[in-house]
Amino acid sequence: MRQGQQPDWRASSVPSASLLDMTVSTRRLPRRGLDLECFTLGWNVVGVVILAFAALAARSVALAGFGLDSLVEIGASTVVLWELTGAGGSDRQRRALRLIGAAFFALAIYIAAQGAYVLATGARPAHSSLGIGWTAVTCAVMLALAYGKAVTGRALGNPVLSTEERVTLVDAYLAGAVLIGLVLNAALGWWWADPFAGFVIVFYGISEGRAAWRGH
Repeated sequence: MRQGQQPDWRASSVPSASLLDMTVSTRRLPRRGLDLECFTLGWNVVGVVILAFAALAARSVALAGFGLDSLVEIGASTVVLWELTGAGGSDRQRRALRLIGAAFFALAIYIAAQGAYVLATGARPAHSSLGIGWTAVTCAVMLALAYGKAVTGRALGNPVLSTEERVTLVDAYLAGAVLIGLVLNAALGWWWADPFAGFVIVFYGISEGRAAWRGH
């Protein structure tokens, strides 16, 4: 700086544009997490009603079971909303992770029980266009929501949101499995395809449930 030249205090005191953008982005992340969970919650509330109607119309055990899975997802989303809107802390996060872990275990037990029941009884549901349409759209929506939660959870460093992302991912996988079963049943009469596809998710649900319960 030349002698007598006045320092430009404005340039030194105003944060750079990139720092401002980073600050704004950080402030928006919790809001984005809440929006993702609210959308997930709303979607599954609507889904419970649609799936109940479709299951009764087609006498489908798979669709009825997928409706119960939506209830598990509603519970998990409620846990994350409770954690994101609270003061936080390790104890609060630990309780939230254990609740999500319990949701994983409940989901795995439900899928195993549903598959065993269908195979034991040989239940053959009727064709359900509504069920096929809803599970197809739900699979795509849940995959998109799971990706959004994974990115947001990592950016926030929030293990609860990151763990619930895997609940949403299981929901997407289950929707795909139910969809495959419904399509194969409608097209080829392969009524046993749905329970076999669902058994794959049981092992994933148990693994993720144990990790969440331990706080990993």
